[in-house]
Amino acid sequence: MTGASVQRVVSTGLWAVVVSLGLFSNDLAATEPIHSAIGVTRTGAGIECEIDSADLNLEGNTTRLLLVAGGDGQQDSVDAARNVAKWFRDSSQAAAFREQFSLSIIPCLNPDGLANGLGQANGAGGNPTRGYPPQGPAYHDIKNPEAAYVWRWIGMHAPDLVIELRIADESQWEIVAGANAKLDQLTERLSNATRFARDDSLVAQLPRAAACDVGTVPAIRWRGNGTNAIASFQDLLTAVRECEWPRSNARRELQRRLHRQPREIGGELLEHYGKELKQAVYIQSLAVIGRQRYFEANSDRDSDWLATVEDIVSDYVSGKRIATTKSGSDLSGHLVFTELARIANETRRDRYIELARVAADLAFDAGGNIKEVMPFHNEMSDSVFMGGPILASVGALTGDSRYFDACVQHLRFMRELDMRDDGLYRHSPLDEAAWGRGNGFPAIGVAMCLGDLSEDQSGRDEVLASFRKHMAALAKHQDPIGCWHQVIDHAESYREFTSTCMITFAMCRGVRRGWLDKATYDPVIERAWYAIRTRIGSDGKLVDVCTGTGKQKSLRDYYDRTAILGRDARGGAMALLACNEIALWKSSNSSND
Repeated sequence: MTGASVQRVVSTGLWAVVVSLGLFSNDLAATEPIHSAIGVTRTGAGIECEIDSADLNLEGNTTRLLLVAGGDGQQDSVDAARNVAKWFRDSSQAAAFREQFSLSIIPCLNPDGLANGLGQANGAGGNPTRGYPPQGPAYHDIKNPEAAYVWRWIGMHAPDLVIELRIADESQWEIVAGANAKLDQLTERLSNATRFARDDSLVAQLPRAAACDVGTVPAIRWRGNGTNAIASFQDLLTAVRECEWPRSNARRELQRRLHRQPREIGGELLEHYGKELKQAVYIQSLAVIGRQRYFEANSDRDSDWLATVEDIVSDYVSGKRIATTKSGSDLSGHLVFTELARIANETRRDRYIELARVAADLAFDAGGNIKEVMPFHNEMSDSVFMGGPILASVGALTGDSRYFDACVQHLRFMRELDMRDDGLYRHSPLDEAAWGRGNGFPAIGVAMCLGDLSEDQSGRDEVLASFRKHMAALAKHQDPIGCWHQVIDHAESYREFTSTCMITFAMCRGVRRGWLDKATYDPVIERAWYAIRTRIGSDGKLVDVCTGTGKQKSLRDYYDRTAILGRDARGGAMALLACNEIALWKSSNSSND
């Protein structure tokens, strides 16, 4: 399946359909699977997956099985996997198993090897059946990207057992020696089961190394003729049931993450982010703003948290440090001053406004006339956020409507430059790709502006209309897992963390302020919050944060931007903003109940 065809399958408001079916019902195990993708090959082919609807709920009662096939590049392997899945889904013989198990599949891990008759080779110098755990950054390995995609996807999917299927003349179960007691027990219950020495295969490494740094997952390999795959799978289900199979370490870790509330996650993030402002740029400033908002919402009135936050920016107040205005990141970095001005005493408030106006005043020429657009936009949709909110917030703080006028003009210029007819933003006119964070920036940027623009401001209606159009377009492309992707309308691109946080922030604020319909967007936010929680570790480590990205020349370039796994300042800042806004959204929902 090509990347484009995968995108067409999942980008049709699927999540709304899942919600209407009643997502968390175990009865869904017998419904049609949800078609999505786990990644993209070097030729641009999507690596397809079929997700059991029950597997969208990590808290469900079923034992989660994942069947991985096609790594050997054999059509018989792909067909056998699909036949097994169809039997499990539709056969009366499998009815009793469906009460206990759910089954998702990756039918063809190596679509390029299959398409070109290369067997286990993928045509790019790699072999997706080997090289685990994958080393180095993801997902732009020019030889073996399939390994990185499946490894991280399995960690976040968190099955309780992975079954790899390969075609061979004789049927045989293979389990790595010494993995764990349950796999040893399973070996004893299966006929034709054998142990093999540890190697760098997926099945050997999943029980030993934490996939996506989440947790280990038991795994087993079946080799055999496709004609007896169903019978062998039935034997496996019987054996697993008799073993009283436990939840995998990966699943237990994700369940632990899901049990946290926004306040708890925010506190964990603050151990690592928002502690300093070495430069007044957007990443550091948003993290400090996240710290301020967290303590505003969660501290006692007598707490000295404000003094602590003000101490972080004190060098700028005193003039010891200068907040420069040489880039868009610098302009939005000045938002830390407007945020503090909102709650500071009068003396400090005036100083914070003075600092913020240095950036906002770049909207005017020497004669005081509004420029066509804020500087440093570089034609990129990032600039909706980089230049818009600083104008709206200074306008709100000073009561000077010129800043509002400049804000509306700036947003209009960027919208006409980068918003596509379908309501998504291209990152720049250089390519039509709707980069994930290139849509996250307009989402939070316009949401922030709307919060400060006066109700009677000329042009506010068009800003609100564009916001609603953008949110509606984004909602259609939410992944069934709850994320938005590195390229919004390409499901084969990786699930990207910062864009998910930013879009969720915008939707939460939109619902709370009455700009968006609550009934429409609450389910979207709820699912996004589900995804966000699973992607934030208690140690501040994050899953798949796109690295800093200038305007790119092609879709392939956006596919290949590094997905950071670990601590990341940009991701931490966006996570803090999202958690704070989600807490307010949840509180608003509780008060309305």
